[in-house]
Amino acid sequence: MRATATKTALVVLFLISTAFPYAGAQQPVSVTVTVKNHRFQPAQIHAPANAPIRIRVKNLDSGRMEFESDSLHVEKVIGGNSEGVVEIKPQAPGRYEFYDDFNQESTGVLVVR
Repeated sequence: MRATATKTALVVLFLISTAFPYAGAQQPVSVTVTVKNHRFQPAQIHAPANAPIRIRVKNLDSGRMEFESDSLHVEKVIGGNSEGVVEIKPQAPGRYEFYDDFNQESTGVLVVR
């Protein structure tokens, strides 16, 4: 009888973990930045410290761009007239620069507090 109860408990835990894969995980903070005329708008975005960050990048230019940050260890190519999402792991307070690798004078900063 004890083995059956243990198996039942394991099945229930498995079903809960697959139905709610992020249970207990912190929800990401969403931030949006737009690229227009090869410029980030706004050039400075903000997010809280120690929380996952989801940056939605809207590229309004006709050419593709590459959102890149050496300090955040991310890069993502986003086609012209489209958008993409960059997932950032939780960060300590600080300033994290980013840029368009295809147009490096286009820069911005993520301020984490």
